[in-house]
Amino acid sequence: MSLLAELQDIVGVEHVLKGDETAPYLTDWRGRYTGKALAVVRPADVEEVAAVVRVCLQFNTPIVTQGGNTGLCGGATPSNKGDAVVVLMTRLNKILEIDTDNDTITVQAGCVLQTVQEAAVQAGRLFPLSLASEGSCTIGGNLATNAGGTQVLRYGNARELALGLQVVTADGEIWNGLRGLRKDNTGYDLRDLFIGSEGTLGIITAATLKLYPLPVARSTAFLAFNSIADAVKVLSRARHGFGSALTGFELISAYCLGIVAQVFPQIKLPFSPDKSPWYALLEISDNESEDHARGRFEAVIGDALEAGEIVDAVIAETSAQSQALWHIRESIPLAEAATGKGIKHDIAVPVSKIPEFIAHTNALLQARFPGVQHIIFGHLGDGNLHYNVGAAPGQEEGFLSLQKDVYKIVFDSVYAVNGSISAEHGIGQLKKDLLIDYKDEVELALMRKIKRVLDPHALFNPGKVISSVEF
Repeated sequence: MSLLAELQDIVGVEHVLKGDETAPYLTDWRGRYTGKALAVVRPADVEEVAAVVRVCLQFNTPIVTQGGNTGLCGGATPSNKGDAVVVLMTRLNKILEIDTDNDTITVQAGCVLQTVQEAAVQAGRLFPLSLASEGSCTIGGNLATNAGGTQVLRYGNARELALGLQVVTADGEIWNGLRGLRKDNTGYDLRDLFIGSEGTLGIITAATLKLYPLPVARSTAFLAFNSIADAVKVLSRARHGFGSALTGFELISAYCLGIVAQVFPQIKLPFSPDKSPWYALLEISDNESEDHARGRFEAVIGDALEAGEIVDAVIAETSAQSQALWHIRESIPLAEAATGKGIKHDIAVPVSKIPEFIAHTNALLQARFPGVQHIIFGHLGDGNLHYNVGAAPGQEEGFLSLQKDVYKIVFDSVYAVNGSISAEHGIGQLKKDLLIDYKDEVELALMRKIKRVLDPHALFNPGKVISSVEF
């Protein structure tokens, strides 16, 4: 019996896509990578996933797991060899359990993030992971890349939100680790090995996730600054004044605000893009009352204004105004895409080093590539910058060919301040060849050993995360 025939026996003929049917699943979201596949298989449950893995193992066939295909580093795209099976997880989309006494929700990996958020709200709870792609990304992909988003400052990355996992191993076995425990000190933490592994060690099929009380009130402000150093000062002031109520502190450069105005003229901006060089979106979530939230908010922002750290501030008066301010932030990637392809970076830098890093790296880039655009925005509260570089006006043609040189300048600067070349997007195939330059040799050796043990036949997502590893 052939591989395709056995796969059809497992999931049904209609759920094994071949030929032109596979096209929607072969190109990454950014359009940077397009591969080939023997087939795209759509299992319905964990048992079918395990059976698919066992058959692929029998035929020595690589497996690429895919959820919503919203990744930014090509981690869910097969290679051009055409020898892989893409395992599409979108049929595993059930909410399995909500336990409000334990504040947990257990879901299958193909659940769309927004569906999980809405199920939590219906139960009177909050699932705080929030991303621009939340309407299409899946929980399995969020965990596989250890996704971040806009509320990491308060709630942490996907790893901090996961209590238990169900995983199909490289042998086609099922590990049932769906425990909703905050404390479980019974040996090695296998959960954290699979989270962030980008499908290279196993296939996450379900997860038990943390829930939180719904905030009673939220307060949102759009702030203008004279310098990035002032923004960092206000962040420190906000941490001290709000404590754990501080949920978001999103940095936006004047350039980013300008391209939003250019591409989306219907969006009403709180300030003209040329008012200040830097802006931030600040939000707190309060569990007491609207009045309590508003009082704390105005006190901290007022003190920063008096100290000259803030040039101006607009405070949302209603939920609709708050959503409108967030819509500005969420529109930046779309505006960036509409104004031309740039060289993107998802980096993490100690917050205290961000002013120095930006000034130093901007100067290096201008010296080497005069006139390039600095498209800087991101999660200042946790040190994660989307430090993107656009072509100088009139030099868009062939700009992406400079990626290697731009990467070298930016990543060397990141490394110099003890930062990371990937904060929340993962490694995928985009950055796999760079790890050897920016990761400790012992750390890389340990990663290779783990890969050999958990995926001894190197069939799970080959060519991703770790490059040129001999098994």
